[in-house]
Amino acid sequence: MAKVALNKSSLNKEKRSLKTYNRYLPALELKRQQLMVERKKAEEALAETRSHLADIERLVREQLPMLAREDVPLEGLVKVNRVTLIDENIVGTAVPRVENIAISLKAYSDLAKPVWVDFLVELLQQMVRLRIEYQVRELRHKELDKATRTTSQRVNLFSKVLIPQTRESIQKIQIYLSDQDRANVMNAKLSKGKVLAQEARLARARELESGEADVNGH
Repeated sequence: MAKVALNKSSLNKEKRSLKTYNRYLPALELKRQQLMVERKKAEEALAETRSHLADIERLVREQLPMLAREDVPLEGLVKVNRVTLIDENIVGTAVPRVENIAISLKAYSDLAKPVWVDFLVELLQQMVRLRIEYQVRELRHKELDKATRTTSQRVNLFSKVLIPQTRESIQKIQIYLSDQDRANVMNAKLSKGKVLAQEARLARARELESGEADVNGH
């Protein structure tokens, strides 16, 4: 905790800081809660995409065992030409989102390929799109998780460090100033008492001098 000056100027400064912290903290806490909700959505979307990928891979294994055949060339049937991403603002955090996936298919003769190749091409397209979506959703989750942790750290900084320390500083300054006020009052009373005592002694001395003068006059 930084050392603070024990004076009224410092007290006013600490009070202003505390007011700012208390005003900012609720908004920061709300942002943290919103980010946690969005991070949860990103986790669910990621899990959903992972599940869809697993379903397609299982479907390929179960229904297309003929892929192991080497006499049917399958390379390059599906090609990704372009992936368009856009930035989406979520609670002040920029995250990517897939806007478009351009895919081209390699031309092949229906007579030259087995009938199951059409089914394979359809599954491959789905798989390619899902894998791209999965990668982008991983990035979304990563950015939202990072923003959530950063905001949580700021909430903790305000609620557990800055606000308690500032309140402690205010209390410390107020106690010191109160003690100073009491000390000043006591000093003033002592000074007044000394002045009154001095005046009383002077008055007594004048009375004695006046009495002696009266005696000598007679």
